[in-house]
Parts: sequence; C-alpha cells; structure tokens
Amino acid sequence: MLAWLRAGTELAERFDGFLGSGWIRPEEASAEWHMLYRFASQASLEAWELSAQRRWWLDSAQGFVDESSREHRTGIEGWFDEPSSVDVQDLRTVSAPPRWKQMCAIFLVFYPLSLAANYIAKDFAADWWLPIRVLATVAVMTPIMTYAALPWITRLLAPWLKPAAR
Repeated sequence: MLAWLRAGTELAERFDGFLGSGWIRPEEASAEWHMLYRFASQASLEAWELSAQRRWWLDSAQGFVDESSREHRTGIEGWFDEPSSVDVQDLRTVSAPPRWKQMCAIFLVFYPLSLAANYIAKDFAADWWLPIRVLATVAVMTPIMTYAALPWITRLLAPWLKPAAR
C-alpha cells in the first residue's frame, strides 16, 4: 500500500501546479484513507484528474482501492487546514503556517478591501441604515477575498507562510 501511495504522489508531482499531497485516516484503526492534493489552479488539478497517468495509477489498485467521493475546496474553507492525523510519515505533507502568520495574511487583504469598501459606501450608501450598509459591503468583499485576494496574497507570501524545511 505504501509503495502505491508513493507512486501516486510521484506521478502527481510531475504535473504543473502541483503544490503537495498527503494521506489521512479518520482514525488510526480505519481502513478508509483520504488523499489530499493541492494544485495552484483548477486547470492544473483537472489536468491531473483527467490524465492517463492518474487513470493508470488508480487502475493498478483495482480490488483494494475504491474512489468513493471527491471534494474540491477553492475558497477560504480549509485554506490553512492541516490533516488531523497523518499515517504515512515519509510522504510529503503540507502543514499549516502558524496562526499569527495566517492572521497577518488575512489582515493584509482585509484592511485595504475594507477601507476601499467603506470609502465607496460613504458616497452611495451614506444614508443607508448601518446594518444594511455593512451587509452590502461584506456581501461584496467576501467573494473578492475568497476567490481573488486571499489566493493572491497566499501565493505572494508563500515563502514566508511556509518556509522550506531545513
């Protein structure tokens, strides 16, 4: 099983945009494993998922591995999450940066967006009831932060957020 897991990771590493992978189990005695992949873009992930190499790798495990479901995360949910338990120590795993670094990255995005939203809202929504004005600015800022600003700042700060292991 370990050789098969390593082979899958080594194949995925050859694809552009591959950022890392890991394997976790819900609990130590579980026969169920979850594979985690991180790719730089949806196009990079799709190239891996639709590749002949991945299909060959999955086919090589017929009888002892089944793909039961897939979950794609693209927003802030799980953005800095790390696996709760890692069973295979020699596979490359992705750990979350310290929470204070996460806070700094979020602040670098949130403050200028909040400033801009409030500056704009003062002109066109100055007479709105405060909770409605805040709701409108948050409704505009949230998708911008989730789909554009946070992915951008995370890529920009990647060397600082997750320095290379020594």
